[in-house]
Amino acid sequence: MTANPLLNDWSTPFALPPFSQIATEQFRDAFSHALRDHEAEIAAITSNPEAPTFANTIDALELAGRKLNKVGSVFWNLTGTDSTEELRVLEREISPQLTRHFTAISLNPELFARVSALYDRCEDLTLDEEQARLLELTHKSFVRTGAKLEGEARARYAQIAETLSELETQFAQNILADETDFLFELEEADLAGLADDIKAAAAQTAKDRNTAKPCALTLQRSSVESFLSQSTRRDLREELFKAFVARGEHAGKTDNRPLIAQILALRQEKASLLGYKTFADYKLEPTMAHEPSAAAALMEKLWTPALRRAEEERAALQDLIDGEGGNFALAAHDWRYYAEKLRLSRYALDQAELAAYFQLESMIDAAFYCAEKLFDLRFERRFDLPVYHTDVRAYEVKDGHGRHVAIFYGDYFARAGKRSGAWMSGFRSQKKLGGEERPVIVNVMNFLKPTPDRPSLLTLTEVITLFHEFGHALHGMLSDVVYPSMSGTSTPTDFVEFPSQVYEHWALRPEVLQKFAKHFETGAPMPQALIDRIVAARCFNQGFGTVEFLASALVDFKLHWRPDAPAEVGAAEADILETIGMPAEIVMRHRSPHFGHVFAGESYAAGYYSYLWSETLDADGFAAFEEAGDIFDRETAKKLRDYVYSAGNRRDPNAAYAAFRGRGPDVEALLRKKGFV
Repeated sequence: MTANPLLNDWSTPFALPPFSQIATEQFRDAFSHALRDHEAEIAAITSNPEAPTFANTIDALELAGRKLNKVGSVFWNLTGTDSTEELRVLEREISPQLTRHFTAISLNPELFARVSALYDRCEDLTLDEEQARLLELTHKSFVRTGAKLEGEARARYAQIAETLSELETQFAQNILADETDFLFELEEADLAGLADDIKAAAAQTAKDRNTAKPCALTLQRSSVESFLSQSTRRDLREELFKAFVARGEHAGKTDNRPLIAQILALRQEKASLLGYKTFADYKLEPTMAHEPSAAAALMEKLWTPALRRAEEERAALQDLIDGEGGNFALAAHDWRYYAEKLRLSRYALDQAELAAYFQLESMIDAAFYCAEKLFDLRFERRFDLPVYHTDVRAYEVKDGHGRHVAIFYGDYFARAGKRSGAWMSGFRSQKKLGGEERPVIVNVMNFLKPTPDRPSLLTLTEVITLFHEFGHALHGMLSDVVYPSMSGTSTPTDFVEFPSQVYEHWALRPEVLQKFAKHFETGAPMPQALIDRIVAARCFNQGFGTVEFLASALVDFKLHWRPDAPAEVGAAEADILETIGMPAEIVMRHRSPHFGHVFAGESYAAGYYSYLWSETLDADGFAAFEEAGDIFDRETAKKLRDYVYSAGNRRDPNAAYAAFRGRGPDVEALLRKKGFV
């Protein structure tokens, strides 16, 4: 046993990370030991004098690197949730080391020879369905990461991989720096129009950050969008909006624009080395779309009706401005404010009124309740389990028979050093190979913290976000596969969003709202009339939301679906937006300089469309419950669990969806969901 807790077996309950014993300076030594161990494990596989077998090669690969995975899971979760300058320095140091390490494995000729020998005679092996798919995926992974390259091409590929890792890490840190350093300081008089919980949060932020003025906002999306939706001060809305959309675009050390140019050029060069015309061709090959033309067709099918609806919405908002005597044209920083006014006028829906019924605690209970009804799960709050921050909550998840399923961490509140947005991650994945291990999953949000006078209240959008990320969490927690590399959310990006997006449907169903949407002061349930108005308004502002998202998806896609890289991303972004007819009053949801999905890593590069592809699946998939006449229909839920939530990547995702639904997805379901038909 060493003095470094990261390298020891953890004697904590459920072998959870002993967070209180872990110090930042221990990661460097832990990574060093873990990397050496993994190298030795790979060497043992390649030096094995026996002929390759599934057990001594594929199984051995799956089991190798467990210590590295353990150390890395703690490190990468902390860099996202509790980043410090010390952690960021270490992140810049570790990222290229890990890239060199895994690139060396993917380019190891002896290792690839063993995998290829098995792949070439796969039909002669006695493999079950999961083993056959794993062998196919393992071989494909080696090929797609350069295993067939030789000489200068092999060396250049390794160099590109390392450089990309450094650039993508710097990109993410630049965004965090811009978000952390910015404070929008306000006087009490500047808070006109804001709900009480937003005012209280602004006062608390000012106190926490020791600002000169009594109130302050950060660039967290939840804070910004609340201000843009509620503030009566048009000048302040414009100032905050400009700061929000300019993250990563300030000249100086946090300017991400030159990084993007380098990233795009290197990605295209990598794709060319591997024999693909463009990076998009390379990236989409293993997805449900399979090729760029299929993804492009879906986006184009939706863009025209979305744009038409957005233009109708724009006209309605301008009429509202004119009717109030406003002597100005609608601008991007006005849209959310006047959309809320119009929502109130048409549907009598006031976001502040709604938020009073969406107490965070109740919405967490609602998400748990739906999981219980659908998948027979129980969530028990545990105060004896280690957590990495005092805000974090720990739950043991059991099935209806009392058997342990998973540990779930909920990290719900915004704080300094925490990456903006919302996501699901994990400290351990599920597997059966080498012994059963159950997963440890975390949901990370950035909701406003409660104050002594008010609980944390959510907007409609935030309620949906909570359910979305919990859908990802269920995908991780319900995993029931043999091999760790196929576990949980280890699926193509245009399928991985299906389990999360379909779960959103339960958030605002009347059956759920009637039970959990209760006024935080009176405890009174949400009136049926208000529920009816929520349902009636479900397609309100869909043109704006779809155009805002699709613009980001199209820019990402078109930047990567070209045989060259633009020298100046700002001009390229503007050209794409002009070509598609982007309204001046709408700004893409993620502009390139802060598009972390795409440039802070490769997972969603050329693939931000995946949310739209998965939305097609979720619209059609939830319709199965509606057709059954019960949103908790047991037979439909069992199919959803068996073929989606618990199945990981054990089968092709197109086949998985067809097994659940009995057919392929109906694209028209998405148009109906958005109210475009």
